[in-house]
Amino acid sequence: MDVNLNETNIILDGFVEVHRYRYLYFVIMFTVYIQILCFNSTIVLLIVFQRSLHEPMYIFIAALLLNNVMLSAVVYPKLLIDILSERQIISSSACFFQNVIVYSLGVSEFLLLTIMSYDRYVSICKPLHYATIMRKRTVIILLALTWILPAFYISVLIFSIIYFHSEMCNFTLRAIICKSALNDLLCFHSPVLVIVTLISIIIVGIFLVFLILFSYIRIIMIAYRSSKEFKRKAAQTCLPHLLVLFCFKCLVSFDLITVLLESKVSKTVNLIMTLQTIIYQPLFNPIIYGLKMKEIYKHLTRLLCRTKSKRFF
Repeated sequence: MDVNLNETNIILDGFVEVHRYRYLYFVIMFTVYIQILCFNSTIVLLIVFQRSLHEPMYIFIAALLLNNVMLSAVVYPKLLIDILSERQIISSSACFFQNVIVYSLGVSEFLLLTIMSYDRYVSICKPLHYATIMRKRTVIILLALTWILPAFYISVLIFSIIYFHSEMCNFTLRAIICKSALNDLLCFHSPVLVIVTLISIIIVGIFLVFLILFSYIRIIMIAYRSSKEFKRKAAQTCLPHLLVLFCFKCLVSFDLITVLLESKVSKTVNLIMTLQTIIYQPLFNPIIYGLKMKEIYKHLTRLLCRTKSKRFF
């Protein structure tokens, strides 16, 4: 049957017992969404309004947390509506659009983490050249490329699939959001396209991982030959990045495994993996940076003390 993508609804069949635990799901996800917005927005606004935090390291942290807010804004409103709805459906055009945004923001997060590792490398290993290398203009260009390049690449990839294989034979997606292998919905599966996509992802992933490893290996080598005070400062600035990067890599690995083994993974496992992806990073990134970054923590405690004193009086 020939189906126009713009006139087709896709069933999101990734929920488990949604009709039975609908209100429990809604309360939990709504609470998580509000916390994500509050935690991330607080630190982003703190960095924006505190002049002492107008440094590349903190600007990149603000960009990373803003990326979390955008990802959550794309996922959570529709997810909350689906939980309360009798049927969990989405139009094919909206599904493909959500897929583009989710994956482009995911790649943007990886690029931001890579840039942050390079920023730490320059700051610790080349402190005399830091101001020259990480100029304001350079930071703006890096941030722009971080969001523009992934969005362009993912858009071209997804819309090329739609253009060349626009007929759909399957209308059920085993997911709660449109981030799985949408190629399975189409009548014609292109092994060449899948192989090219995987190769490009692997090449980009290996290149970025190489840059991250190079940066932190150099930092460790410099810190090993330095004083205890230097090691302590290096650890204070690098540890949060390493924690976030490690968590991100684990979640990406889980997501890729889930996509590759989608037909073999149970619906419950698939749901758990998806929830980890959309909850863990956006919720715990601001907590990690807020507690581990000394300057951010200092300004946060001052802000909380002022708020409490105003309430008291």
